[in-house]
Amino acid sequence: MFDRLKSLAGLAVVVCTMAFLAPSLAAAQSDPLPSWNDTAPKAAIVAFVKKVTTDGTPDFVPEPERVAVFDNDGTLWTEHPMYVQLAFALDRVKAEAPNHPEWKTTQPFKAVLEGDMKALAASGEKGLVELIMATHAGMSVDEFQKTVTDWITAARDPRFKKLYTELVYQPMLELLSYLRANGFKTFIVSGGGIEMMRPWTERVYGVPPEQVVGSSIKTQFEMKDGAPMLFRLPQVNFIDDKAGKPVGINEHIGRRPIAAFGNSDGDLEMLQWTTLAPGARFGLIVHHTDAEREYAYDRDTEFGRLDKALDAAAVNHWTVVDMKNDWKRIFPWN
Repeated sequence: MFDRLKSLAGLAVVVCTMAFLAPSLAAAQSDPLPSWNDTAPKAAIVAFVKKVTTDGTPDFVPEPERVAVFDNDGTLWTEHPMYVQLAFALDRVKAEAPNHPEWKTTQPFKAVLEGDMKALAASGEKGLVELIMATHAGMSVDEFQKTVTDWITAARDPRFKKLYTELVYQPMLELLSYLRANGFKTFIVSGGGIEMMRPWTERVYGVPPEQVVGSSIKTQFEMKDGAPMLFRLPQVNFIDDKAGKPVGINEHIGRRPIAAFGNSDGDLEMLQWTTLAPGARFGLIVHHTDAEREYAYDRDTEFGRLDKALDAAAVNHWTVVDMKNDWKRIFPWN
């Protein structure tokens, strides 16, 4: 009898405790975007999601058509002081230099080995393509994936001293989860290399490799020692940037998105392709305005220039996120 009374008493305490905590728990669970301040961008996101997911209304969109596309660099993770893939290429040049003594006297490799960023910048797009071809090709797809995985799990950003995969934006992680919880399929559509991203996007963003669209180099099928393999060639296959993004979306996804998220002029055509069409549409630009917690830049930068797209945002009624004022925190750890 005593044990039964003791159990009933304990149950009463639990029930009372749950009743006391219920309002605070409900409040916590009711906010799907806790790292966003209660400003216009958050309200616009929530209103759009409600509009396209409310059955029986004119703006309802069936789940298979709820496609959202996200740029990566500067939209989901940091892109300053340089694109992460460029940092990877520079490290690969240094690692492979002993096998290429000619690089000591050949640009743009000489500039990389000497740390001469001015000379590297002067090499322009042609020089960057040379670096990418030298460091991303000449191996199998599996070998490249291992190289990327080994690097991304060890390389650290020079300012924050964090792994690059720790420099993802907490508000955008919440947005990805919020959209998926409401029947959206989320895709990454980036100017970065498709096989540079695929080894880690599912772990970091919850976006599986088949939902990653990016730039690519040519590959060819070969048999080596009786085993099939895909070999990466030093030739550009596709550039998934600017006007290439809608093309990549059409080829890889096969559906026109109803929501697009970017941060630079490289995303302009993707935002136009997504939003300038009939039906409920949503476009959002992440504007880097927080020099203290991250970086502040827009029209005057080599990485992630936001100029034409910022002007277009006002004309096309896209939502612009002011990182400093609209986000409570930027990275998961701060």
